Amino acid sequence: MRIILTGGGTGGHIYPAVAIGQAIKKVWPNAEFLYVGTKRGLETKIVSAAGYKLITLDIMGWERKVSLQALKAGWKAIRGLQQATKIVKDFKPQLVIGTGGYVCLPVVWAAARQGVPTLIHEQNAMPGLTNKFLSRRVDGIMLTFPQSKKYFSQKLQEKLYVTGLPVRPAILEVTKEEGLKHFGLSKENLTIVSVGGSRGAKSINEAMLRVCVEYAAPLSKGSLRKTYDSTGRISYKSPGVQIIHITGTDGYTNFLSKLQRAGINMANNGNIIVRPYIHEMEYALACADLCIARAGAAFLSEMTARGIPGILIPYPYATENHQEYNARSLVEQGAAQLILDRELTGEKLLEYINNILFDENKRNLSSTLSLQAGKPEAIEKILQVIKKTSQ
Repeated sequence: MRIILTGGGTGGHIYPAVAIGQAIKKVWPNAEFLYVGTKRGLETKIVSAAGYKLITLDIMGWERKVSLQALKAGWKAIRGLQQATKIVKDFKPQLVIGTGGYVCLPVVWAAARQGVPTLIHEQNAMPGLTNKFLSRRVDGIMLTFPQSKKYFSQKLQEKLYVTGLPVRPAILEVTKEEGLKHFGLSKENLTIVSVGGSRGAKSINEAMLRVCVEYAAPLSKGSLRKTYDSTGRISYKSPGVQIIHITGTDGYTNFLSKLQRAGINMANNGNIIVRPYIHEMEYALACADLCIARAGAAFLSEMTARGIPGILIPYPYATENHQEYNARSLVEQGAAQLILDRELTGEKLLEYINNILFDENKRNLSSTLSLQAGKPEAIEKILQVIKKTSQ
């Protein structure tokens, strides 16, 4: 079986393609792959590390207005289609799978024009322009969110498959005990995992500073929750709170400086871990009783696959505001709560945290609904669609 995988620009498009390829290889060990991506995206790192042969197209996204950049992008798109047509003709695939990004358009379109079976996967609740355009030309459209179905015409409904987004096997394999041990955290406390993305999010960092100050506890107090009695005296009670906060590489030093100015000594602190980035997110998610994060489709799939409730702050400048659509999809299913970035403050975030974390019944219900919203079986559903399409 010869398969072309294509998807580019960001990890959100590339990782699903790689995960699908790895799953196909387990079912068809002799399958041969070719990955077609862009020259400027993360493909050169991620795809090569996964062991796939990579061919790149000189193509770019275009502004949604008449401009010199749009004309240049249009010209490159025409050339990209010519290049993609030759790639498909030379490789002779039995199947082409696109996972989003503008590089998908010429590759999947070229394959469809040559009669090659084609599939696309849409990660977000609001379908992107590329997948909307390709939807009428492909043999199947795999969706992460059931809410996405309403954005496709009635004629296309029979081609839609709600599969979910495949997550790395390690996400589901690490136990809570292993996660807590990895970070040296207590099994007696409730764990918050907060993250704004690989480069971070200034608004989330600012709000989390207030949260860290609220819950900071010295080692001698066992990381218990700090409260005040009627006279204003401090007391501690269980369950306590422990925090893993991922600042992003750009905000790490500044966040630590602000913690220090707020009187939090990280060397004598028993319940707050601050990192610029975590490569092994599976250990952090294994610990989590609550996630605070942006609303990228890949992270949400990992969060819900583990059944973790979320407080989501969508990135306000995402293309077509797709992160807010992702977040609202989980809110509708009872798996998360939403705070818009422009409305985010430390006090508001604390209110939302307290509303979920310290109400055991509500927390357990949210966890159950998160797991129901998740699709840990996504890769099996995707393989079923692939088998059906490639027959």
